[in-house]
Amino acid sequence: MCKRKTKMKKVLFVCSYSQSRSPTAEIWLSQYEGFEVKSAGTYSPEARVRLSEQLIDWADMIFVMEEEHKEVVLELCPDAESKITVLNIPDRYREPELMDILEKKLGYLKNGHARGRE
Repeated sequence: MCKRKTKMKKVLFVCSYSQSRSPTAEIWLSQYEGFEVKSAGTYSPEARVRLSEQLIDWADMIFVMEEEHKEVVLELCPDAESKITVLNIPDRYREPELMDILEKKLGYLKNGHARGRE
């Protein structure tokens, strides 16, 4: 019997500095099968990984923590709007509370849904 190869969804998480929120989201989603996950920050030189056109083009889905991050993504790549979801997670949360918020907002991804918004 042949096994059907499942295409990995490429997911990019974006926050300001890629030091807390987006790397935490990357770790959270990486524990589930079917996803290739990266994270980036919008502000350089402080960003651990800097957002780029290449990362935006790479991603099938982009989750930004705040509306301002969406604006930066669209400045770099105006055609990316259809793959962006704003999570509205301000920069005041840390683990484990941040993990709980991610589970509530993105738990649907674990069940194979392509896109959903809270």
